[in-house]
Amino acid sequence: MTILFFVLTANAQGPILGMNASMGSLPIDQQNAILSDLHAAGVRYIRAGITPDDRGIDLARRAQAQGIGILWIVQLQYRPEAPSRPWPNAYNVWGGPPLSAADPGRFRNYFQPIITRLEAAGITLAGFELGNEINSPMFNADFSLPAETPGQSKEFNLPDLYNDSEGQQVAKGYLQYLKLLAVIKDVRAHSRLNRHTPIISAGLVFNEAPDAPRGKNIKLDAVSATATIAFLRANGLDTLVDAYGIHTYPWVDGPGVPSAVAGRRDRLAKYVLAPCQPEGSTSGKPCWITEWGIPNHDTLCPVYETSQITLVRETRANFQPYLHQRRVLALFYYAWLDTREFYGVFRCGKCTETGRLAVAP
Repeated sequence: MTILFFVLTANAQGPILGMNASMGSLPIDQQNAILSDLHAAGVRYIRAGITPDDRGIDLARRAQAQGIGILWIVQLQYRPEAPSRPWPNAYNVWGGPPLSAADPGRFRNYFQPIITRLEAAGITLAGFELGNEINSPMFNADFSLPAETPGQSKEFNLPDLYNDSEGQQVAKGYLQYLKLLAVIKDVRAHSRLNRHTPIISAGLVFNEAPDAPRGKNIKLDAVSATATIAFLRANGLDTLVDAYGIHTYPWVDGPGVPSAVAGRRDRLAKYVLAPCQPEGSTSGKPCWITEWGIPNHDTLCPVYETSQITLVRETRANFQPYLHQRRVLALFYYAWLDTREFYGVFRCGKCTETGRLAVAP
C-alpha cells in the first residue's frame, strides 16, 4: 500500500518527473534489468504501453514493485473494416487506420478488461494518455500524403479544420477521439484503485517556428497543436481530461549563448506552453509534458555530454515558472533507450549525467 499511496499523492506534492521507457516487446530478463537500472537512477515514473495480455499486466506489476508508476500510453482501437495505411511507405510514417475510424465500442471492450486485470493485481497507474501525436501524419492516417495531395506541406490552423477538405477529415478523427476519451472517463469512474488517476490527452507535436516558412525537408501536412487543442476544447475536451499532453524538443543551437537561450525561452512561452492553464482555470487545463528531450549524437564511451547537460539545465530552468504556477504538472524525458534518434540516456552501461539531471527534483 505504500507504493499505491505514493503514486496517488505525488502530483499533489510536486511535479511528476519521469522517463519514456518502452520495453513491452523485450524479453522479461531485459525488462527486469531495465526496471532495476531505472530504479537505481532514481526514476519513479515511466511513460510506456501496457499490452492486453499476461506479459503486459506482469510488466506493470514488476514496475510497481520497484516503486515505478506508469503513465500508460493507451492504444486506440478501430473499426475492423477500416482502411489502413501501408507500412513501410515512401514517407517513413507509421502505417495503420485513420483516427476517424476509431471505434468507441471496440475501445471499451479493449480498455475495460485491462483495467479490471490491472486492479486485480493491485496496480495503480500514474495516468492514462490516450494515443500519441494525433495532430501529425506520423500517427494519424486521416492526413493525406504528398502523393495523394501534391504541393501541400501545410500546417493547418483552426479555420482549416472547418473549411479545408483535408482539415475536415482530420476534424472527423478528432471527434471520434473525444468519444474514446469519454470511455476512459466512464471506466475510471467505476474503477476501484484508479478512480483518481489523471486522464491526459494525446501528446501533441508543437512547432516552435510556426511563423517561419516550412523547410524544404518538411513534406507532410500537420495541424498546429494550438488549433488541435482549441478544436477539441470547443467539442468538450475539458470535461473529459485532467491535463493536455505536450511534446517539445527545443532547438539546440548555441548552448549557453545568451541570444539562443532567450530564443528557446521565448518560443517555449509563445508557441508551446501558452495553452497550459493553472489547475481550476475556466480557460483551459494544466499540461503534462510527456516528451521532451535534447539529442546527443556522440556514440563513444564515456559519453561526451557537455552541450546536452547545458541545454537540459537551461530547459529545466525554462519549465520552472510553469511548474511553480501549476500550469505544468509533469515532465517525462525522452528517452531511457533510443538508438535511432540519439535521445537515449542509458549509455555505456549506465545512466548518463543528462538522464540523472532530467529526473532530478
